[in-house]
Amino acid sequence: MELHPEDTILIEVTSFPPIPIQEIPEDRALTETVISPTPKQFLKFISKPEIRISLRALTCESIFASIFYSIIGGALLSNFLLELGAGPVEIGLVAAIPQMVNLLQPIGAYLINRSQSFRWYFVSIFLPARMLWLILVPAIWLVNSSWLAGYQVVQLTLGILLVANIIEAFGRAPWLGWSAVLVPQRLRGRYFGFRNSILGLINFFAVPLLGLAVSAWPGGTLQGYSVILILGIILGVTSIICQTWMKDVNPQLLKVAHSDISEPQPQGINFSFLQDGNFLKFVFYLSIWCFSVNISAPFFNLYLLDDLDIDISVVTIYNGLGTAANMLMLLLWGKLADRVGNRPLLLLVGVLVAVTPLLWLFVSSNEISFWVWLPFLHMLAGGTWAAIDLCTNNLMMGIAPLRHQSNYFAIAGAIAGITGAMGTTCGSFLASIPVAGGLLGLFVVSGLLRMIALLPLLFVQEQRSTPLSQILRVLFPIKQRIDLIEAE
Repeated sequence: MELHPEDTILIEVTSFPPIPIQEIPEDRALTETVISPTPKQFLKFISKPEIRISLRALTCESIFASIFYSIIGGALLSNFLLELGAGPVEIGLVAAIPQMVNLLQPIGAYLINRSQSFRWYFVSIFLPARMLWLILVPAIWLVNSSWLAGYQVVQLTLGILLVANIIEAFGRAPWLGWSAVLVPQRLRGRYFGFRNSILGLINFFAVPLLGLAVSAWPGGTLQGYSVILILGIILGVTSIICQTWMKDVNPQLLKVAHSDISEPQPQGINFSFLQDGNFLKFVFYLSIWCFSVNISAPFFNLYLLDDLDIDISVVTIYNGLGTAANMLMLLLWGKLADRVGNRPLLLLVGVLVAVTPLLWLFVSSNEISFWVWLPFLHMLAGGTWAAIDLCTNNLMMGIAPLRHQSNYFAIAGAIAGITGAMGTTCGSFLASIPVAGGLLGLFVVSGLLRMIALLPLLFVQEQRSTPLSQILRVLFPIKQRIDLIEAE
């Protein structure tokens, strides 16, 4: 990925007049602070070669980690648990545990504020969490030898999942903080669009191949899963090794850069976000959005498999079409986000995402739905959600002050996790009530709530964001032409 040709890339400048780029030595590192006679004037930057190496390492790290997480989650883990005799409750816990532990993210923000290094903090978090899955490997072999019962391994798997997610919850918000420092603001849309597109492509091929390896393993599917689990752990550790090429940053310097050096630095979780009206508006939007999305998100595949009685192989093809659309659109959304901003795209694309559940009302058991309507809905969902995921993370990075980014990310992640879990719970309850209209009624409720969730986003402010009215004038110039004709 090509970067801009400046010798150095600015990360943050205080309200004092900025120092010209050409006056700064090129070999300075971000961990060094340039202090002028005025105590509050700080400039922190990374040289262009360090940025390039860090972004490449971050991409490689994400690829290896993505394959690891696809093995210890998603369809592969669910299929493994079903082979052991797990039921709907256990499968539901697999989806609920990662969301619920997000409540622990503020503790991670507290810990990173006391740390001296992003790199070593993440090694201490992710290495034990990923190595914990090694415990499952001998348990699988014991089940094959009839030394352990299937339900015992199911309980062990859920226990490992819980403990591993609790540990990793302490690193989720700080990881966004490190990424926000390493990826310059003007490149975030293009870089994360490029990276997420690569990750989608890898998962598009890797997950089916891993599933095929499990099903075709000579010793059976359980033994096959144990083999790819070992592979996944190796890849997970490899992703941690990739972090050694990412530029390390001292979180303490990020705090100093945005405060007077004579002021005592706060220790612990900072509650300054309560006075940040712009961030509170964003969190309000995020909470309603996550609730409204998760009311229906887990039930689209259930509607296809149960209500429409579509074969699982066909449903997999539909999901593959959505993944392909997601990959293709990520690069476009990334470039547009850098040009017009993240907030306008969230508003415009959010309308399409809100309408999508309502379009499922036109699905029925006929050939047109099977071959035209359902593929279109999955591609529409994949393409639009590419923009939502990308722009939400970029907008959060943009509105959170550098000094307290880990705290801000932790609060947003915790609220998103709990409201998402509440949405799934409410959706399960509403789907079981006949008077609510079943799954179709659930889709209508979700679509309406998604529309309502976009309203708080209208009041969120984003720097370098093009006004929505200006974008609408470009997209719909007819009224403007009519006004010109009337003026003449």
